[in-house]
Amino acid sequence: MPKDKKNKSKKKQKRYDHLTEMARITRLMKEMYERGQSDLCDVRDSEIHGRGVYAAQDIAEKTQIIEYLGEYVNKEDSNERAWDQAAKAEKSGEAAVYIFTLDKKWDIDGNVAWNDARLINHSCEPNCEAWIEGDEIFIYSIKPIKKGEELSFDYGFDVDCYEDHICKCGKDSCVGYIVSQEQWPELKKRILEKEELADQTA
Repeated sequence: MPKDKKNKSKKKQKRYDHLTEMARITRLMKEMYERGQSDLCDVRDSEIHGRGVYAAQDIAEKTQIIEYLGEYVNKEDSNERAWDQAAKAEKSGEAAVYIFTLDKKWDIDGNVAWNDARLINHSCEPNCEAWIEGDEIFIYSIKPIKKGEELSFDYGFDVDCYEDHICKCGKDSCVGYIVSQEQWPELKKRILEKEELADQTA
C-alpha cells in the first residue's frame, strides 16, 4: 500500500476509534443520568439553601428514594477534593462538600451534574437517611413524607469544625450548626464555653 494511502487509513481508523469511544462514553453518561433520577422526587429552589430535592408524591417510611452517585475516590484524594470544594464554596456561596464516606478505604465524590441526591439539604429534623448497601449509597425515608415536602438528612459533620457549617434548616429544634445529632451535647457545651469567654473579655 502506498504511504499516502496508509497514512489516510491510519487517520481514518484513529477518527473511527475516537468516535466509537465518544459514543461509548455518551451511552455511559446517559445510563448514569438515568440512575440519578427518581420518580419519587424532583429538584427546585430551596428555602433552606440553594436548590433542594422535594417529594414528587407521598412517600412511605423506609422507602428507597434515590441513589447517591459519583466518582469513587480514595481517602487521600477525597480529603484534597473536600478542601478544594470548601474553598470554592466560600467564594461562591454554594454547597461546600459533596464527599460521602463509603468505607474505610473509599468515598464517593458526588459533585457531578447527574447526581440529584447531592442537592438534598441538611436538617436538624431530617426525614431521610443515607444507607450504604455494598458499594452503593441510597437515600431512604425514615418517616412518612408528604408530596411537596423537602427531603433532608443529617450530614453528620464533626463538631470540631462546627463554625464552618451554619445550619439554616429553620426547624424548632435547630442547633444553629450542621453537626451530627450524636454530638449535639458537645456542641452546646462548646457554644456555652465560647459565650462565657466572650463575656469575660467584654
